[in-house]
Amino acid sequence: MPHEVLAPLTETPKKLENFLKNRFPIGYVRKLFRKNGIRLNGKRPKPADIVCPGDRIQLYIPFEENKQNLAGRAISEQKIKVIFEDQDLLVVDKPAGIAVHEGKEILKRHSVIGILQAKYHGAGVLLRLVHRLDKDTSGILLIAKQDKLAQELENQFIEGKVAKEYLCLVVGRVPQNEGKIDSPLPGRTGRAVCAITQYEVTRRFANTTLLRVRIATGRMHQIRLHLAKLGHPVVLDNRHGDFAFNRRFRKDFNLERQFLHASSLTLRYHGKHCTWRSLLPLDLARASQSLAENENRSLTHASSLRI
Repeated sequence: MPHEVLAPLTETPKKLENFLKNRFPIGYVRKLFRKNGIRLNGKRPKPADIVCPGDRIQLYIPFEENKQNLAGRAISEQKIKVIFEDQDLLVVDKPAGIAVHEGKEILKRHSVIGILQAKYHGAGVLLRLVHRLDKDTSGILLIAKQDKLAQELENQFIEGKVAKEYLCLVVGRVPQNEGKIDSPLPGRTGRAVCAITQYEVTRRFANTTLLRVRIATGRMHQIRLHLAKLGHPVVLDNRHGDFAFNRRFRKDFNLERQFLHASSLTLRYHGKHCTWRSLLPLDLARASQSLAENENRSLTHASSLRI
């Protein structure tokens, strides 16, 4: 038997694809249309067909929500801290573990933009992401409340006029106190484009280094890719990292996500240079503290052996 979804009587008419994307991950919705697994009022529909209040949608392909989605739902229900807000702009402190927007396996209502959009829906505000952060990266995120401002701020990002600073822990002891990585990365079209990352050492530990990183460009996974190319991948980066090291670090320091945090962002807003900052989240702060304590114990032990 198919699973049936009834469009609420309070639902405003909208495209069937958009109606479904508000309830299921994009990947599942695309699969329904691709495999002819959906009917609208008993007829095979197209994605652009309009759903009206009271319409019946039959789904012939079961939707199985995996453990990752369930975990994401729990995280998405956390309160997202607002650092700054006025009539045009929202600046939030994004927690790790929640995507900024919907994805192949992520429901819109479980994303940052979905949660906030639901909050502002009654006020008639249509929120728009100005930039992106990875799901497991925490920190400063800008969201515009109107299209004109969104475009203005996006242009600043494109033109390299935004100062973005991150704190990250990398594998190994970085020998240089500071450095610059200028290596092209895939852009939105897939073609290699300019990507520049600058870093400076904040503190070296026995097997890791805490870096302060600034990026003049904003390519997908830029910091993670560049530091991996440098030979010092971000700790607990599950895609570009050192997997054997990550297993040991996760066990020793009880950290469950990559050590990467967007700590500050500066740009021009309403004629002024504005800076917003975010403190290191508790999970990363605890890991840092444990590393420092281990380092201090090792130094104390080494000193006692020399006496």
